[in-house]
Amino acid sequence: MNQGIGEINLMAIQSLRGRQPTEIDEMTTLVLRFILALAMILPAGPGGASTELGTGFNPINDLGPRLYLHQFQGGLYANGSNQVPPAHILTGLAHSAAIQPLDTAGRPHPAGRYVLLSVGMSNTTQEFWAANHRGPATSWSFAGQAAANSIVNHASLAIVDGAMGGQAASVWVSPSAPNYNRVRDEQLAPLGLTEAQVQAVWLKQADIQPTVPLPNANADAFILEKALGDIVRACKIRYPNLQVVFLSSRIYAGYAATLLNPEPYAYESGFSVQRLVQAQINQMINGQIDSIAGDLNHDSGEAPWIAWGPYLWADGLTPRSDGLAWLQSDFENDGTHPSKPGQQKVGTMLLEFLLGSPFSRTWFRTYIPGDINADGAVNIFDLKILMSSWRKSAGQRGYDLRADLNGDNRVDIFDLQILADNWGINQVGNENKAFPPDVFHSVIGFFGGAVRLRPGGQGSGP
Repeated sequence: MNQGIGEINLMAIQSLRGRQPTEIDEMTTLVLRFILALAMILPAGPGGASTELGTGFNPINDLGPRLYLHQFQGGLYANGSNQVPPAHILTGLAHSAAIQPLDTAGRPHPAGRYVLLSVGMSNTTQEFWAANHRGPATSWSFAGQAAANSIVNHASLAIVDGAMGGQAASVWVSPSAPNYNRVRDEQLAPLGLTEAQVQAVWLKQADIQPTVPLPNANADAFILEKALGDIVRACKIRYPNLQVVFLSSRIYAGYAATLLNPEPYAYESGFSVQRLVQAQINQMINGQIDSIAGDLNHDSGEAPWIAWGPYLWADGLTPRSDGLAWLQSDFENDGTHPSKPGQQKVGTMLLEFLLGSPFSRTWFRTYIPGDINADGAVNIFDLKILMSSWRKSAGQRGYDLRADLNGDNRVDIFDLQILADNWGINQVGNENKAFPPDVFHSVIGFFGGAVRLRPGGQGSGP
């Protein structure tokens, strides 16, 4: 591989150390001329982005109210926010609560199953299953990590990989598309499962070889948005008991050595998802159907409830606010498909999301109310999260949806009561994490809540 401009910049900076100011001015001029000359002759990536320097784009979850291209506001949700709006929280919790064990005919049955299905292309199946999905999932993939996690519900939950290499967005938009028959016959049926038992989907899709970036009215981001809308409606037709769909956009593509899906299209796919989710939120408020996303009414059964899953994009080596970065070693030689470390990175992010999200924790894991951080125990670590969000309402800075244990869009004494009722329960046998009951009682008194501890360390109401 040719030496990148980023490496040349580093060499240039190192070459200036220890020189006098006049020497620096002269040397800077020479170095800049050298860099500019190399920029003219070194091959750029398919998207025109330097692999070492990144794209310069801000991850959407870090962009906030600022604008991309002076038009497209950041934030996973409206107004630059990464928080799910209050009304969408309530409907999401209702749809999540509707997920239950079903028999193969789709009837409630205590010994039945519910399916979490992946829908997508090559990257999706690599990250979700990371192997030929006819065989066992690799240990580093999402499914492999979930299989080894004792908190995950292994009794009722069935994790099925419906994604497949080469199956980009355009071949999933129709409910009669061959992909859905393939999933039914080759993925579900061998496990004794049916389409009637699919109740949750992780959807990650892309266009093949996009050519028109934003803000063009014919941009591929808008084409993908429309396709995603078609796909969630097709899924609802094929899977009539489907309740929730979590969407993720592409990982970083600044290392791409092909035109399959380079930057800025991987980044801009985040706006496709953002706009789709917001289209459903807006439609449920004002009744207006988005001209691109189409009808997404989850009350009428036209579509399932949709929301962001984990947001996966970061600007190469530049860490985003939560520390996520993408190394070249996270990718295969084409710079597009994730290598084993990249697959594991996404798999871990998806697992952590599903373990912690209020929209999945009641069915994805063996859930203990009050286990806010999803570590299998109700203890000081959960209390710390709740305290940090104390008396905050949905939409306010500092509100943490995980701490809103009763789903009323506010973290208050009622959530603290739930935590107290389950204090000390330890599902996975972690040691030295229980908060001493007398100290916990003091914290309750500090909050002014009428909560006391039962004998044995668990709490009860007054």
